[in-house]
Amino acid sequence: MNAYTTKLDEAMALATDSFRGIFRKGTRIPYLTHLMSVAAMVGEGGGDEEQIIAAMLHDYLEDIPGATHAGLEAQFGARVARMVVALSDSTTLPKPPWRERKEEYVAHLGDEPAEVKLISTADKLHNCRSIVRDHQARGDAIFEIFAGKKDGTLWYYRSLLPALSKDWDHPLLEELRVEVRRLHRMAAVPFE
Repeated sequence: MNAYTTKLDEAMALATDSFRGIFRKGTRIPYLTHLMSVAAMVGEGGGDEEQIIAAMLHDYLEDIPGATHAGLEAQFGARVARMVVALSDSTTLPKPPWRERKEEYVAHLGDEPAEVKLISTADKLHNCRSIVRDHQARGDAIFEIFAGKKDGTLWYYRSLLPALSKDWDHPLLEELRVEVRRLHRMAAVPFE
């Protein structure tokens, strides 16, 4: 008996190939490590195989030129494609302005099903933990690598919490809440 099908192998291969040579902002850490971390959190948080696949590919439509909803659906099915679209703040290139994309993402996130909120929470938790770690080393200078800079980045993480909390709760959500508060303390900005 297998825990997962070869569809997960395909998703990992697609992510590895698509994100090869791409690094986390301001680092030499391969971007694939983020995708793998999010997928692991989703699996450990109770997500099924299709949620893990969507977690592995959550930035695919957003960041890979030529990636399409139709291509994802053909390879991984309608549910995976639907989740990846819901997890994307933009599926067009060039992307709309940062604040506009983030406001729209937060606005629809509250009404997304639990299966999407689990993946989004894992994604944001891994990102926030990375910012906290990098802030310990570089201080507020870390915010300069982000389009939202300090104020926008902190606004975004604060805004995610009520959206994710709408009609949903999960231990990962509490971990995210703790990390967002920690980031605000480190940045000397009140958590509202």
